[in-house]
Amino acid sequence: MEALIFFNPSTHVRVVSYSRAVRRKFKGNIVHCQSSSGGSNMLRSSDSGGGGGGGNGSGKYNTFVSAAEHNGTLMEATGSLVLSSTQTEIAVKELVPYTSTTPSFVGLHEEGIGIVKYLKGKCFFMTGATGFLAKVLIEKILRTVPDVGKIYILVKASNKEAAMERLKNEVINTELFKGLRQTYGKSYQTFILSKLVPVVGNVCDPNLGIEEELANMITKEVDVIVNSAATTSFDERYDVAIAINTKGPCNLMGFAKKFKKLKLLVQVSTAYVNGQRQGRVMEKPFSIGDSIASENVTEDFLPMLDVQSEIELALNSKEAFDESCVAQKMKELGLERANKYGWQDTYVFTKAMGEMMIDNLREDIPVVIIRPSVIESTFREPFPGWMEGNRMMDPIVLYYGKGQLTGFLVDPNGVLDVVPADMVVNATLAAIAKHGTAKRPEMNVYQIASSVVNPLVFEELAKLLHEHYTSSPCVDSKGRPIDVSLMKLFSSMEDFSSHLWTDAVQRSGLTALSSSNEKLSQKLETMCRKSVEQAKYLANLYEPYTFYGGRFDNSNTQRLMETMSEEERRKFDFDVRNIDWNQYITKVHIPGLRRHVMKGRGMCNGKLT
Repeated sequence: MEALIFFNPSTHVRVVSYSRAVRRKFKGNIVHCQSSSGGSNMLRSSDSGGGGGGGNGSGKYNTFVSAAEHNGTLMEATGSLVLSSTQTEIAVKELVPYTSTTPSFVGLHEEGIGIVKYLKGKCFFMTGATGFLAKVLIEKILRTVPDVGKIYILVKASNKEAAMERLKNEVINTELFKGLRQTYGKSYQTFILSKLVPVVGNVCDPNLGIEEELANMITKEVDVIVNSAATTSFDERYDVAIAINTKGPCNLMGFAKKFKKLKLLVQVSTAYVNGQRQGRVMEKPFSIGDSIASENVTEDFLPMLDVQSEIELALNSKEAFDESCVAQKMKELGLERANKYGWQDTYVFTKAMGEMMIDNLREDIPVVIIRPSVIESTFREPFPGWMEGNRMMDPIVLYYGKGQLTGFLVDPNGVLDVVPADMVVNATLAAIAKHGTAKRPEMNVYQIASSVVNPLVFEELAKLLHEHYTSSPCVDSKGRPIDVSLMKLFSSMEDFSSHLWTDAVQRSGLTALSSSNEKLSQKLETMCRKSVEQAKYLANLYEPYTFYGGRFDNSNTQRLMETMSEEERRKFDFDVRNIDWNQYITKVHIPGLRRHVMKGRGMCNGKLT
């Protein structure tokens, strides 16, 4: 699934961080125990009850060398953390254009967009539909518009039977669809299989690898294409990322041109395609050859980004490397090319080039680009807190709660740009209905993000994590509550590294063992060093995000909301200004993470207190 979701970084890739140029140079360790009055004002209370009444493909994570078997020490695992941050010059309040937490919809259209009316009978073709966000999209469509047409789902599988098996296991039978199962009872399978049609194929193949007869049927029936297929690893091999994130949209566009009644193509992207742009980042589409690095440079020496040459470079370079090192070399190549043109990693660079190619090839096909920031658990629908797999900040949240990660490298005044999955889905459906009737072949960009209109400051997040785990602590293997202190926020790698080592040594009992058991002491020291190095690697990898200098404007998204009727705003809410971060983080997101991802592990009797 798309947008910044979860990554599986290698521990061998050298990371070049663009963000160091804009980092704020703090001194010493920073421990933020209490929020200031100014910080508390950045949390917005919801007039409609906030997250209390309701609520970027599942991720994988690398395993840290764990000393849990030796006195419960060290971090067991980690994953990706993508957090947006602000430059020193950018004050949070300066970027908040609203003076009230109550939304104001001037010029509200009484009849609205007509979302439900538009979706009735429409036929969809979706890629990446077995991933996290697309599942929420499918469930929402089937629940609110049961008389929608067929939804063809591209599934990477060896044959039809295998595709159907994946559809059932990864979509139809998941917990997300429990409400629909209750609604339809014994006829659930009949209903849902009359709507969802698995299609064997691959976005990396010409014509998407779909057999001719089925491809012809799809081109005759489909009204709307939703492309959410992607590889989201920061440091993916360049050839793999290019094939899926850049060449994939090219293949899809070629297929789309064969459609007989196509009304719209939706590209699910990420707000972070904006690379190292600073300050307020507008909802601006890319044109072929755009380069972030050249935007603030007047010299002529910067080469024009040639997307086709990058595709050829990525797909041909692997032939030049020995089999034993090709994976590593291709990862290094991706980061090198991304940094050269002003993007922080291979993922966002190849996604940006994918947007460019869509614009370059679309001709008269209307296109909507959806750019969410960090997608997290559902805010309200179909129920609060649902999620699948570890997402952006979740490994940090979980290991902090388990007492295995007590600090992180991040700008304490930075902003975590988070949007709940159901809000992204609602905005997508509103955009589909609005532009699916357009007579002009426009390209419209919508950034679904919170950093400008409702920023969650990192030091506030640390306080919320502490509040949650203090009131609902995790338990250790013996059922004892795990006490956590307020997370320490570090602004320099030197201080962070020192903290990691000190913390690992203390929890492993390494000092006490140094004289009594030399063999065990050496083993624990090796484990400590490996764990610290992996944590430092991740901090380097995520530094362009934890010290991010951009804030994502969402003016187009706000205007889209203003065209909705009152009823549509209730059924398809995506107003991020209404999110009470205290409620969402402590009462919705973390409980959802512990229930749906951790499956109750580490809870008292499997329940939250």
